[in-house]
Amino acid sequence: MAEMSRYLIIIEETATGYSAYSPDLPGCVAAGKARDSVEREMHDAIEFHLDGLRRAGEPIPAPRSQASYCEWSERAERHGR
Repeated sequence: MAEMSRYLIIIEETATGYSAYSPDLPGCVAAGKARDSVEREMHDAIEFHLDGLRRAGEPIPAPRSQASYCEWSERAERHGR
């Protein structure tokens, strides 16, 4: 069975819809009008990108990126928390 890799996808809202990229795959991007469509497009873009690297004999980058959120509220800020 082939080893499964998970690549982080960053999705950002734009003036015309959404865009997405993967920090571990430079140049691999997608755009769309809806969030769910850009996510599907990005999955296809990653598959296409990795297939192109494989066919060219280039190394497949290992996923390294991780994500985390920092929670902040104005109320906590005003009260020194």
